[in-house]
Amino acid sequence: MLDTNIVSDLIRHPLGRVTQRIAEAGEQAVAISAIVASELRFGAAKKALLPLAQRIEGVLQRVAVLSYDERASVDYAEIRQDLESRGAPIGATDLFIAAHARALDLVLVTANTREFQRVPRLKLENWLETAP
Repeated sequence: MLDTNIVSDLIRHPLGRVTQRIAEAGEQAVAISAIVASELRFGAAKKALLPLAQRIEGVLQRVAVLSYDERASVDYAEIRQDLESRGAPIGATDLFIAAHARALDLVLVTANTREFQRVPRLKLENWLETAP
């Protein structure tokens, strides 16, 4: 499951690392949360840039957009309670994305691993990280 920052990089750099990783995994193995789709569309609307909106819609047509469901809402409650009890909350939208990925047992591909690593049992990859 691709996070917003990964899709944003894909849009900015259509021949970059994210495109290469999608090709390696296969487009059918890649998905986006409906929450991420919402963030992307909001970003385009806020900037009022039609070309950006068109590029976003092009990506959303090629990649599966997964609906947020009941399982994700259960994980959301568990994750939020855990993080707040430890005094380590994450952003509201990131919390929804983390819950969605974890509920579906998907790897969340993000450049924001620092925030998401606080979420127990959430699998993470950073496709923008340079190899050592």
